[in-house]
Amino acid sequence: MTSPLPTFTQDELKAQVGQAALDYVVPGEIVGVGTGSTVNKFIEALATVKDRIKGAVSSSVASTERLRALGIPVFESHEVDVLSVYIDGADEIDHRGFMVKGGGAALTREKIVAAQSRRFVCIVDASKQVDMLGAFPLPVEVIPMASRQLARQFAAMGASAQVRQKDGAPLVTDNGQHILDVKGLKIADPLAFESQVSQWPGVVTVGVFAFQKADVCLLGTPAGVQTLNFD
Repeated sequence: MTSPLPTFTQDELKAQVGQAALDYVVPGEIVGVGTGSTVNKFIEALATVKDRIKGAVSSSVASTERLRALGIPVFESHEVDVLSVYIDGADEIDHRGFMVKGGGAALTREKIVAAQSRRFVCIVDASKQVDMLGAFPLPVEVIPMASRQLARQFAAMGASAQVRQKDGAPLVTDNGQHILDVKGLKIADPLAFESQVSQWPGVVTVGVFAFQKADVCLLGTPAGVQTLNFD
């Protein structure tokens, strides 16, 4: 009789993939670090080997503060030419490594750091794996004056877009902009979708990561961490 798989909380699955991501950190180099609850688990794990790395480039103020609190030096993106690896979570990831990101409102800086990295390692629990992107509301960072026009353009696609709120007012990103959360999308061609929306006036960054897709996904499951490699 087969023994039942152990039951893990989502928090425990996040800790597993955060720990597993240490295998991709190159000793003596600077590591790119993303943003979010899963990445926070990676930062905790990274602190246990902080003497083996030079430091980190962070994609958000929140991650920078967490890294520095644990004694990990943080470099500005412009101080580093190329990063060997960028480790970050995702709100959705499909079977090709395309992702939706931005639930933590750091998508612009995440995409910048991902673009300067040779390898993107995505760390998620199994609930984030999808057949098609779009069930999670798509974050789009926008210049505030363009938000109403952009919402109309998404409505023409059959979707609905709302400005993300915090404490009764529009959330302001680390870049001083707003976030539109777009519901009702089915993104069958992430590369084409990212290209199209990125060209709309007023869009700073669309939260589809197709051109900066994952090279590797560490997927937390009850059976253990699964490693998915993408072409």
